[in-house]
Amino acid sequence: MRRRPGIPWATAIQVRPVIQPQTATAMEIPEDPIPELRLEFPALPSRMMTTHSAPARPRVPAATSAGAGAESERSESSLITPQLSAEETVVAQQQTNASLSITEKNLQSARGKRLNAAQTDLVSKIRGFLKDAREAAQVADWARARSLSKKAQVLSETLVTSL
Repeated sequence: MRRRPGIPWATAIQVRPVIQPQTATAMEIPEDPIPELRLEFPALPSRMMTTHSAPARPRVPAATSAGAGAESERSESSLITPQLSAEETVVAQQQTNASLSITEKNLQSARGKRLNAAQTDLVSKIRGFLKDAREAAQVADWARARSLSKKAQVLSETLVTSL
């Protein structure tokens, strides 16, 4: 419930604000001197530069006669790979081979069965990882080969559980 105002509306019109007398005059307030600032602006360039509203197009190198071979060599040489010791290389090679064999067995178990769209997509991803892992193993990049073969193994195990 609303509370009634303390002043009746009929007499509210008669209320006017009271102006307070000024205690300080203009003479009593000291005037702060405004420091004179000299702003120096650099000269405008004689020629105006234009800006582009769209980003520059990427430059695509022209295809050479060697084509894909030269480009794959270039991309492999530009990758930074960890240097593995002799022991780590042997371990990575064994793990890669083990993951590849497990993945192949899992793909064999799925062969001949009806697969839905998700499972078919999974098989294509697994094959892609297998291909990349084998390519990495051929160039003796065992760290990358191990990583890719492990990804293929995990996906193949997921595929087998979904069958």
